[in-house]
Amino acid sequence: MNDLHWLTAEAAARAIAAREVSPVELTKALLERIERLDPRLNVFIRLDADAAIAAAKAAEQEIIAGRPRGPLHGVPVGIKDIIDVAGLPTTCHSKILVDNIAAEDAVCVARLRGAGAIVLGKLSTHEFAIGGPSFDLPWPPARNPWNTAHHPGGSSSGSGSGVAAGLFPMALGSDTGGSVRNPASACGIVGLKPTYGLVSRRGVFPLAFTLDHVGPLTRTVADNALMLEVIAGHDPLDPGSAAAPAGGYAAAMERGVRGLRIGFVRHFHETDLPASAEVAAGLENVAGTLKSLGADLRDIRLPALGEFAAVNRVILQSEAWTIHGSWLRERPGDYGRLARRRLLPGAFLSAGDYVHANRRRLEMIAAVDDALREVDVLLCASAMDPPSRIEDAEETERTYPRQARTPFNVTGHPALAMMAGLSSNGLPLSVQFVGRNFAEATLFQVAGAWERAAGTDTRHPPIG
Repeated sequence: MNDLHWLTAEAAARAIAAREVSPVELTKALLERIERLDPRLNVFIRLDADAAIAAAKAAEQEIIAGRPRGPLHGVPVGIKDIIDVAGLPTTCHSKILVDNIAAEDAVCVARLRGAGAIVLGKLSTHEFAIGGPSFDLPWPPARNPWNTAHHPGGSSSGSGSGVAAGLFPMALGSDTGGSVRNPASACGIVGLKPTYGLVSRRGVFPLAFTLDHVGPLTRTVADNALMLEVIAGHDPLDPGSAAAPAGGYAAAMERGVRGLRIGFVRHFHETDLPASAEVAAGLENVAGTLKSLGADLRDIRLPALGEFAAVNRVILQSEAWTIHGSWLRERPGDYGRLARRRLLPGAFLSAGDYVHANRRRLEMIAAVDDALREVDVLLCASAMDPPSRIEDAEETERTYPRQARTPFNVTGHPALAMMAGLSSNGLPLSVQFVGRNFAEATLFQVAGAWERAAGTDTRHPPIG
């Protein structure tokens, strides 16, 4: 079987179950690709090759014995380095935690292993999922496989870059203000921020307790649904975990969008933060395609992006200060410049600021809920610009906040970002779909229809 590195997780699991491909063969092929490409991409902080080969050999024996573990048996996965993997450091890409060895797997990692997945190692992130892309940290920042002179989005930067480059078919990321959807947008893959509480965060280093989500990054919509099927579910030991039904995420994926009501939130990219002409054209193309497939398109208004951003900023910085305050007092020089600058404002926010932000948050949640009573799914921008050059700090600082992902961390609704096309200079453009709480299946239904129409799952970066 040629090009093992472009096998989807679903196809790989199927081929392994049929004994057409062995887990060892697949894992070795990916490790060889990592050895060849990662010096240019900086995806891995810690590659655990020996453990991955050992796990692949065990998985092969389980297949021979007719005892596959689950739907991801023998399929390799990468793990963002704020998520615990037993025996490996969880560094958060920071000098602060360089020797922080995890005692056990995070719940999401344990569930992946329980389904048969093979952990390849720990992936680059922005420092503490907030400070980056940065060049003053113990490890270099990940780069975009579509053009390594550009950033891959963040903070789940290694997750996005590695999936897009064919280093692994799936990865775990986290999302507090868009950190799964940003790399999905910049790297042209599929990234889901699930409903708040759907996936346990136990064993994941927090950034902001009431905004943090764990989500899957994959090259296809079907793989995203499959991965969510494995990692979703109530965890009574995670205070934010939702006791809600989980599963059935791929049930409607092949149905198409005929009759679905899709609300286009145009003001996000037309007036709130005017998008580049190519991003705007890409969004119009997605909307027009879905309409041609039978969807009922209508315009929807939500609170302005500036309001969502302000609420997110106050809540995130207040909660992050409770985590980082003592280190910032005692070891400020051990943080990179960007993380330090983004975390320090939390010291100057008052309890009143936090309470007012949360009161406005409730109104914003109600506004999105009201909109989703009128329509089944929202369509809006993710990024307002293609990814900038990674060493152009000024342009990166300008474009990074130009996004429409943050609103749905504030409200907790599920949101999925994926490719909308390519820019004139060959970089991914993106679109975002947003659904009702715990209605991820409907998001996959719409995303799957767009993927089939546009062929986004067949478009890979020219990295080799």
